Amino acid sequence: MRTVSLVTALAVIGVIPFVVKVYQLDIAIFLMINIILVTSYRFNTLTGEWSLIHVVMMWVGAYTSALVAKKLGLPFWLSLPIAAVFTAFVAYILCFPLFRTKGFYFLIGSFSAGEAIRLSWGRFRVPFGGPKGIVYIPSPTIGNIDLGQPWYYYYLTAVIMLLCLWVMYRLEKSRIGFTLNAIHWKDVLAESVGVNARKYRSIAFIVASFFAAIAGALLGHYIGTINPNRFGLGFMLAVLVWAIVGGTGTFIGPIIGVVLLTVSDEFLRSLEEVRSEEHTSELQSHSFIS
Repeated sequence: MRTVSLVTALAVIGVIPFVVKVYQLDIAIFLMINIILVTSYRFNTLTGEWSLIHVVMMWVGAYTSALVAKKLGLPFWLSLPIAAVFTAFVAYILCFPLFRTKGFYFLIGSFSAGEAIRLSWGRFRVPFGGPKGIVYIPSPTIGNIDLGQPWYYYYLTAVIMLLCLWVMYRLEKSRIGFTLNAIHWKDVLAESVGVNARKYRSIAFIVASFFAAIAGALLGHYIGTINPNRFGLGFMLAVLVWAIVGGTGTFIGPIIGVVLLTVSDEFLRSLEEVRSEEHTSELQSHSFIS
């Protein structure tokens, strides 16, 4: 059953560009990026800690990849892994103050640290571009092929998304994942048998930030511009909603949550557009009759 579901999902991913419109292909690309983001966020919650810095870590990856690509002239294939590793290093540094706390205090501390980072991007024009951010971020290429075109970027994002999901799934099913779950449910008991709870919470946070950075780099290179005001607390709350709606008890839960809410939002948007068109037609008809 699991194999059939996986094959079906891969088949759907493969045929989407052939059956949707261009703007819907954009939505599909953003959806896959958000799947990486929300799945990485869930990995951090395996220890029972919920943070409000995850979107900022995503943007650390976007800024790093953009700066490496623009200032150093490195290709996307190098700037993306560099961004992921650098963001993981930033997460490692943040672990020292943040994981001196737990629960609600960790939540507030993560929000404060995230806001400090985000506001620094808006404050310093060099190298972050200030409030306007960074523009003209180069898109990935292979030879003379510009992968920034929606059709190519869709498959690039799909491949990276599937690879990220596979790695996170394997990590969760490994000894590390079982230890993270043990800390979540019985941290005192886990520590009593020699488990360093703080160390494993840090590992979860670093791994989650690593994959969030990949999502950020993918987004930055696709839209070609980033700024500190684009994704603040509102977007972080959206990630929380995706995770909660789908449920963090299973690996696929947050994926279902983000897919359902994205499709629902697009469907409601379409209904609103139809309703507006009908209302405009009624007004024009009434005006003509009068």
